[in-house]
Amino acid sequence: MALNQQVQFNFRRALDRRTVLRGSGVAMSLPWLTAMQPSFAASDKSAAPKRFVAMTLGLGLVAENLFPDDKGVQYTPSPYLKPLSDLRAKLTVVSGVSHPGVKGGHRAEASILTASPVGTSGKAVNSISIDQLMAKHLGDATRFPSLVLSTSGSSSPCYTESGAMIPPEDSPSRLFAKLFVDESKDQREQQAGRVRQGRSIMDLVGEDAKSLQRDLGLGDRDRLDAYFTSVRQLEKRMEETEKWAKRPKPKVDAKMPRDINDPSDIIAKQKTMCDVIKLALLTDSARFISLHIPGAGGVIPIEGVDEGYHNLSHHGKDEEKLAQLAIVEGAIVAQWGEFIRDLNRSEDGDATLLDHTNVLLTSNLGNASNHDNRNMPVLVAGGGMRHAGHLAFDRNNNYPLPNLFVNFLQNVGMEIDQFATSTGTMNGLG
Repeated sequence: MALNQQVQFNFRRALDRRTVLRGSGVAMSLPWLTAMQPSFAASDKSAAPKRFVAMTLGLGLVAENLFPDDKGVQYTPSPYLKPLSDLRAKLTVVSGVSHPGVKGGHRAEASILTASPVGTSGKAVNSISIDQLMAKHLGDATRFPSLVLSTSGSSSPCYTESGAMIPPEDSPSRLFAKLFVDESKDQREQQAGRVRQGRSIMDLVGEDAKSLQRDLGLGDRDRLDAYFTSVRQLEKRMEETEKWAKRPKPKVDAKMPRDINDPSDIIAKQKTMCDVIKLALLTDSARFISLHIPGAGGVIPIEGVDEGYHNLSHHGKDEEKLAQLAIVEGAIVAQWGEFIRDLNRSEDGDATLLDHTNVLLTSNLGNASNHDNRNMPVLVAGGGMRHAGHLAFDRNNNYPLPNLFVNFLQNVGMEIDQFATSTGTMNGLG
């Protein structure tokens, strides 16, 4: 057998994309490779995994600095978009959008990825966020169904189906260890054992509930059938978790990052987290990732800034505050752009990592100074979409942003045409 044929034969024998190479006592799992596709699908670009990364801001972006004055692909770059000019073919900026019915100023952070109007009292039950919906249906293909991250704090815009907030990981070093540092063999066995114990408990609960079925009415039997379905789904997820617990983690040619000690240095925190996110995507450790950047109260250590970030966001149109805020927000957008650039430089099968990853930047606040939740800032990159330059909707009568979420869901392969208050997919975005 020729060498090239032998190599292809070895790849065909791989049971799944999490192929493991072993030698000299080292085990290394591989990311997705084009050669792992079956021969009949070798030219099928859709076989590459699709991914989604959401970066969310707690204090918005000044609209005049973000949105261009003109629309379409030939727009004149705004101050925040000028550093991203080399990426404009793979980038869309969207104006005139918001989540219908969502109010509450800062409280609407809970609605960024759910589009659910949870109210201003903080007592209303939220709905599932877009990243968790993706993870629910597609997350079992990777070790981690999703990654929920933050530059600081214990809050995130990510919510489960029952409306519970998912606490974020805010330490890049802990995230790196979680992704790439193997536990000992005994620790992996203990983890798998805990999963098995959980599965056996679910089996017992299922048997107990099933014994009641003959004594129930039709409505209760339907509810019990739905319960059985959820039990089976949970058992399937737990079975996958047990498999991952036994497998070695991927090895990467990167050192564990150092956590940033200055709580106000959100730009450095953003960059460090983005570096680890890229590694997670490259190794196919997770495909659905969120990173929240809450509004820090301290002074961001950037030249030209001497007031606290949160105080600057309440600028009241003060020119000095606006000038300093533009430096901070410009740095956040530029760092987002550098992350996009990094994904675009990374090969992924027959394309780039950016081509297979939709990356969103948005915030619950269109105007942080007066806590306005309308006219949310939206930047979309990658995903193999036909990008539209500046997609401008009516800033007085906003277009529903959940429509864009339907685009994202369909782009990762979900057959869905409704999310929250959406009315379809977003007009003008292919």
